[in-house]
Amino acid sequence: MSTLVFLKLLAIFVVVALGWVVGKLRWLGEHTDTSDPARTLANAAYYIFVPALLVRTTARIDLAALPWGTVIAFFVPVLGLLGLVYLRERHANRHGALPAAAPSVRAISATFGNSVQVGIPMAAALFGETGLAIHVAIVSLHAMVLLTVLTALVELDLARERHTLGHSNAHLLKTLGRTLRNTIIHPVVLPVLAGLIWNLTGWPLPTVVDEILATLGQAVVPLCLVLIGMSLAYYGLEGAARGAVVLSVLKLIVQPALVLAVAHWGFGLDGLPLAVVVMMAALPVGSNALIFSQRYGALQAEATAAIVFSTLAFVATAALWLAVLAFLA
Repeated sequence: MSTLVFLKLLAIFVVVALGWVVGKLRWLGEHTDTSDPARTLANAAYYIFVPALLVRTTARIDLAALPWGTVIAFFVPVLGLLGLVYLRERHANRHGALPAAAPSVRAISATFGNSVQVGIPMAAALFGETGLAIHVAIVSLHAMVLLTVLTALVELDLARERHTLGHSNAHLLKTLGRTLRNTIIHPVVLPVLAGLIWNLTGWPLPTVVDEILATLGQAVVPLCLVLIGMSLAYYGLEGAARGAVVLSVLKLIVQPALVLAVAHWGFGLDGLPLAVVVMMAALPVGSNALIFSQRYGALQAEATAAIVFSTLAFVATAALWLAVLAFLA
């Protein structure tokens, strides 16, 4: 692992530790049944900063220049794993032992990687400018694709929990309409749609708008890292470690193996593009998993632990996947 990536990981843990101190010393207030500073921070990220980042990213992306073959070779196995984890967890939770959002929270924890804080310096250090361009192309669609799919799934599950599906055709249509509305009028999906619509006009973002969105978007990374530390302080690891370890294995071992097999033997990827998509898949769990779990009030401790465990383990698993790629080359 390069010095640049190691220092980036070290910086991440220092900021997370700062968040833990903030939570332990209750600098932002007590964590009670009626007051949750971590939830307040998560809402700020979900309703203000992440939407700004998504609007700016989707409005500025050059769709025609994307390496679509490589992008598809990455997303097909990732979405396949997302679907498998979601369906397995939904079946396991068919009696309602966990919150309705639990299957989607575990699905995002098993598939959503830390593609910016860790991924960009890793790609720059390992693959140079050419590899970084491929990585950034995937990153530009990463949150948009995964969060949009997961939002639709979790909103359907919440509608099902309200016991309105299947009662009658009228109720079914009403529920589907409400679910569609909740999916579209959403702090993730709506900004993506707005950004894409602006993108299709071909107009550049006005300078002042671009500057506002860029300023808001810059808050996402530090806010989310502090939130991880605060969540550790508030929720701890009791009862979450086992699930977090399983999710970490899925993210660090199963997902890159699946991407390697599908991209290489299914789509014929080789060389630098193959290396980039495999290492993108091998990244530790991203902070969006915690924001998502906070948004829907499900498995916050497990999502937090999965982020921490997988980031620690990435030091070893990254070297493993680089060795596998070198062997194939």
